[in-house]
Formats: sequence, structure tokens, C-alpha cells
Amino acid sequence: MFYVYIIYSKKINKYYVGSTENIDLRIERHNQGTTRFTSQANDWVLAYYETFNSKSEAIKREYEIKRIKSRKYIESLIEKNWHD
Repeated sequence: MFYVYIIYSKKINKYYVGSTENIDLRIERHNQGTTRFTSQANDWVLAYYETFNSKSEAIKREYEIKRIKSRKYIESLIEKNWHD
């Protein structure tokens, strides 16, 4: 199983979109500062995720979300997920 995830840092009030095979380990690494963008904070929490059967599907969806470049869109995904 592969995942597209959105994490949020309250400290810097930012979202980050990524893909992985292991969400828990990936968030742990983000909080340890191993990724350039997310090293700005250490309070990243999972806000949203989607599951996929293949890595290529997950990467395609990750870039689809990133291409939109809209905080409003990201927050709408999170909000929709919260109420489903």
C-alpha cells in the first residue's frame, strides 16, 4: 500500500504534501528535520491521506495536488475527509 499524505505544522502554519509507503516513519523523519522544507519545524502532524495500490499512482496524485498550488484546495481535502 502506498500513501499520499498532507502534514501540517502549527509552528510555521504550513502544509506539506508527500507520498510514502510508511506514513508513521515518514512523519517521524519530517519531525527529525531530514527533509529540507519540513526541517523548518518539528511539530508536523498528519492532516490527510489517500491510499493507492502502486507507487506510481501515489506519485501521480502527489504531483496533481502540488500542481494546483492552492492552500484552499488542500484545506478543502482535509475538511471533506474530516466530515466523511
